[in-house]
Amino acid sequence: MSQLGTLEDLPLRYREELQQLNLAPLWPSMRKVLPHNKPSRKTQPTFWSYQAIRPLLLEAGRITPIEKAERRVLVLANPGLGIENLVATPSIYIGMQLILPGETAPNHYHTPSAVRFVIEGEGAYTLVGGEKCPMHRGDLILTPSGMWHQHGHDGKEPVVWMDALDLPLIYYLEASYAVEGKVQPDNNLPDSSQTRFRRSGLLPYDTLGREKKPYPLMRFPWQEVRGALADLASATPADQAVRLAYVNPQTGEECLPIMGFSALMLRPGEERRLTRRSASSVIHVVEGGGEASVDVVDSRWEEHDTFAIPTHAQVRLRNLSARDPAYLFIVDDAPMQRKLGFYEEFTAP
Repeated sequence: MSQLGTLEDLPLRYREELQQLNLAPLWPSMRKVLPHNKPSRKTQPTFWSYQAIRPLLLEAGRITPIEKAERRVLVLANPGLGIENLVATPSIYIGMQLILPGETAPNHYHTPSAVRFVIEGEGAYTLVGGEKCPMHRGDLILTPSGMWHQHGHDGKEPVVWMDALDLPLIYYLEASYAVEGKVQPDNNLPDSSQTRFRRSGLLPYDTLGREKKPYPLMRFPWQEVRGALADLASATPADQAVRLAYVNPQTGEECLPIMGFSALMLRPGEERRLTRRSASSVIHVVEGGGEASVDVVDSRWEEHDTFAIPTHAQVRLRNLSARDPAYLFIVDDAPMQRKLGFYEEFTAP
């Protein structure tokens, strides 16, 4: 392997001429942008305890009215990428959002796509394009790019959900912005997760042969996801993972273009090494407690905790309960990598 030349190898006069013309030689920086065999990473395996976050989020509700916040969110920021950059991985933004009884988070749309994964509380809803989606614990709700959406709360207790957005990529491309709108009318459209697309393998007859909608399903109820995982576990060998992908029910493809979502069940006492992948991801604990090893970083996790997984990381997960399953919700950027043609999975460590 040849040793590449450095910037200091070049005459000062030559470097100055390049700088004046806004030029830069590639070869001194070649291994920085194209390292051999494995990418350079700034992303750190990072763990966020919900028990530590929760009181600070509730305090934000006391000291910052919704009118001053628009969205009352604490962002999970990866220290390796800079706290000020508000990213969990290079392509995934994660925030914990709080809404209090009687509040409305105003109507808007934005260029990044987003999802909401409900952590605790009852009585909140998200209105997406006129479809009112109730927000129950563990539900996944889509707010795709360019779609009007607002949040409201008709209940009696604080509601917290996790936001996941492809904001870092859209912001990097200098394409991130939002448009504010008037309060969105409730068009009394049925919640399609409970009406038109209730069961896997069954579609409304009038959708056959017609153009497929990009986002036919806005809400994925946790009650049904959890039940489907239990059914899958009964037919899955012990050496295979019990994992389900969230998809567009009309196409079978991932439900958003950049971020992918899946649910993983760890059987009682199960320890599992995840396939090493080129994708980065964020894991959120829905139920249960256990241990995680991400590269050389070990952590203990409990219900509602969240941790960031860098690209190409080696990940081991263990359910510490000998009696109950553990359930994990996973966000990744695999759909984007597949579309760009460089997604990889590695069988060796």
